[in-house]
Amino acid sequence: MHTHPSTLLLALAFLSACAHHPVQTGQASWYGPGFGGNATASGETFRPYKRTAAHKTLPFGTVVRVTRGDTGQRVRVVINDRGPFVQGRIIDLSKKAARRIDLLDAGVAPVEVKVVGCKKRYGGCDE
Repeated sequence: MHTHPSTLLLALAFLSACAHHPVQTGQASWYGPGFGGNATASGETFRPYKRTAAHKTLPFGTVVRVTRGDTGQRVRVVINDRGPFVQGRIIDLSKKAARRIDLLDAGVAPVEVKVVGCKKRYGGCDE
């Protein structure tokens, strides 16, 4: 089997981009009550019914897969805000995203956060 050189270059570019953002593990929480309609740190309006999230350092527009460690449930979200501002937490999910991984009642759960893409409308995800 022969692999085309452009395929190899694309694979290397993807791997190097992912190397900047290793998988993170920690606690996730959700936010939303009282924040709907307010501006997020990215300037976008916060909509609890969208699959978005707040992260302390990832560029706005980064798409991450959040996997609940105790159940294996997953959700993809777009980073459009900053936070969480509680020690030990690594991501704050919108209500819709939290519902997707059954986090509403628990409030906080162990998760793995992995970068899986980028929404170009935010101007790219390069740091």
